[in-house]
Amino acid sequence: MRAAIFRGGEIVVDTLPGPVPAQGQVLVKTLACGICGSDLHAAKHAHRMVEVTKRIPGRVPMDLSRDIVFGHEFCCEVIDYGPQTEKKLKPGTRVCAMPLMMEPDGPKGMGYSNAYVGGYAEQMLLSAPLLLEVPNGLPTEHAALTEPLAVGVHAVEKASLKGEEAPLVVGCGPVGLAVIAALRLKGLRPVVAADFSPKRRELAAKMGADVVVDPAAEDPYSKLSPEKRAVIFECVGVPGLIQQVFEKAPRDARVVVAGVCMETDRIEPMFGIMKELNVQFVLGYTPEEFARSLRLLAEGAVDAPSLITAKVGLDGVRSAFEELGNPERHTKILVEPWR
Repeated sequence: MRAAIFRGGEIVVDTLPGPVPAQGQVLVKTLACGICGSDLHAAKHAHRMVEVTKRIPGRVPMDLSRDIVFGHEFCCEVIDYGPQTEKKLKPGTRVCAMPLMMEPDGPKGMGYSNAYVGGYAEQMLLSAPLLLEVPNGLPTEHAALTEPLAVGVHAVEKASLKGEEAPLVVGCGPVGLAVIAALRLKGLRPVVAADFSPKRRELAAKMGADVVVDPAAEDPYSKLSPEKRAVIFECVGVPGLIQQVFEKAPRDARVVVAGVCMETDRIEPMFGIMKELNVQFVLGYTPEEFARSLRLLAEGAVDAPSLITAKVGLDGVRSAFEELGNPERHTKILVEPWR
């Protein structure tokens, strides 16, 4: 099968042996897979990612001397099942699933794995118990947004909001936009959103932000109600952002770090101490949040078409990684390996 492979620090298109499903696994055809900001960071900071992963118990680092196929935001079509595996869904059924493979010693991730290929391949393996059928009428490209939407839903849930807070979303890339959508769906308003990019500010308004700010022109923190406790979602994930939030946040604010920074960062704890800030780091989602995100997309509760700015085949993945560096051109590029 053909795949866009991370090999020697570059994205190349080549053929790999077709995966064979074992017990509990399902062979699927990849219909669409989103390119995540984490994929861009992983390609740029691969060695750093490996170094840090080695220090985190229970995590398996990538072996950069071997091929890796990225892609964890996917919608697929069932082809066949492994031996002694319950065939809950017939071949041809469109499915989504959390990017995990269930193994006897615990779940293993895909997308940053040497053992399991991700969605930038014509075929992949999924864990049979995790399959969710795509509801009738939901376009494949919209179903592929389930995973990134779930990231935003989870961040809002972990914030433990009571409905009396003033939310600010810093950074309106895919993660920030998902957080804005999740805040709107929970009726938590007004939502203030900040980004330097005019295009992303426009999308933030479409997703449900009530106040959209260009931080180059005005201070987004000044838009927060002083009567309410501020909850600040950091959705950028680059060095310096957490410190900036610490300096700008009002006293007693809650800071939710949803941006994935893969580089060493530096903070000055005294800002957090003097302001008594509460900091929550978040990652991923629960199975229930993932399933709920698929339902929200199927119900039309999220403006999915506005998020997708391009589609490419495997031969276009490398250039897509480069183009995603320009926020004025693209928000979410989908890979369609069958093209």
